[in-house]
Amino acid sequence: MTASAGSVQRTDVLIGGAGFAGLALAIALRQGLAPSFSVTVVEPALGRASKDGRASAIVAAARRLFETIGVWQNIEAQPILDMVVTDSRLSDVVRPVFLTFEGDVEPGEPFAHMIENSPLIAALTQKAQDEGVVLRSSAVADFERPPDRVDVTLSDGGTLAARLLVAADGAHSAIRERAAIPTNGFSYSQSALVTTVAHERDHQGRAEEHFLPAGPFAILPLKRDPVVGHRSSIVWTERAQEAARIVALPEPDFHAELERRFGLHLGEINAIGPRRVLPLGLSVARAFVAERLALVGDAAHVIHPIAGQGLNMGLKDVAALAEVLVDAVRLGLDPGSLAVLERYQRWRRFDTVAMGLATDGLNRLFSNQSDLLRLVRDVGLGMVDRLPALKQLFIREAAGLVGEVPKLLRGEAL
Repeated sequence: MTASAGSVQRTDVLIGGAGFAGLALAIALRQGLAPSFSVTVVEPALGRASKDGRASAIVAAARRLFETIGVWQNIEAQPILDMVVTDSRLSDVVRPVFLTFEGDVEPGEPFAHMIENSPLIAALTQKAQDEGVVLRSSAVADFERPPDRVDVTLSDGGTLAARLLVAADGAHSAIRERAAIPTNGFSYSQSALVTTVAHERDHQGRAEEHFLPAGPFAILPLKRDPVVGHRSSIVWTERAQEAARIVALPEPDFHAELERRFGLHLGEINAIGPRRVLPLGLSVARAFVAERLALVGDAAHVIHPIAGQGLNMGLKDVAALAEVLVDAVRLGLDPGSLAVLERYQRWRRFDTVAMGLATDGLNRLFSNQSDLLRLVRDVGLGMVDRLPALKQLFIREAAGLVGEVPKLLRGEAL
């Protein structure tokens, strides 16, 4: 699991960060270029069991990636079989459904699944070890970039010389900051409250998104737990001050606030997971690459969760960068050269900016008290719901299957 501190070692690619993006990239590179191509992942939390109690929506394209690299087969996921979208005020007795999504993107392939983060991280870590990825419990403390390599100093005192350094270390990426790559964006006056809810009745694979004036309230189905029974994950958007107030409430008061939004269509409910509050914002790095450096996942971009695309955009980064690097190495090119990395940037940055603007626009359209905007959006949702071809395009777009899709997201090995 670890390499000795103080020794200078060489590796082809060094990845800072062992989340979904970092580990998936490491596995894909080893599978595409092993045994001669070496990959190292550094992350302080490696070797410790993940305590991430959250769950994530994995769209069809991302599921294909995990299946292709041999991870999906080792985890349990809850398929999202259909989805309903409502638009109402919190005080409304009835929440009319304006848009429904149901069916598969391909026969037998749901457009998304829900999976708990900790088991997926564990499966990715094990697969990385099986593929010969070097996993080191440390972090990138500093680095310099001579013309032919990047020299990295680790927090445990060790040093590594790599051909390419990949920043997969999250929204507050220390690697990105050390490289002096600025970001464009802003903070929303909103926070997302995330927890897990047990409920009396079966959700039957249905996801719900209720657009309320403060922001969307999403109910996302999880696998049934043998102890607590039927469960769903919620992502509950509120104004930042209100979210802080709600998360600090005593249990009975918190339950009352939750029930007002969740409803009783699934029977009695009970919040069983820890309450987390996450500040929301939009941030896109001005460059995704530099000489011998590439950014992926949250290190490159953070968007509003209104469309559930943040994690899946990061996995699209992984698929695109892995394909670019594998193609380059097979042609005898330097994987850390700016000429090679620019292909990745052209592939991903415009798409990322477009998605960021789209989610920002959706949030502004739905998270407000305007009766006029409510009428406009509800007419629009109703039109989409009545046009099967347009709805199917929306489903495929949400599933990550529109545009120039990397091989791994198509289910093709590199």
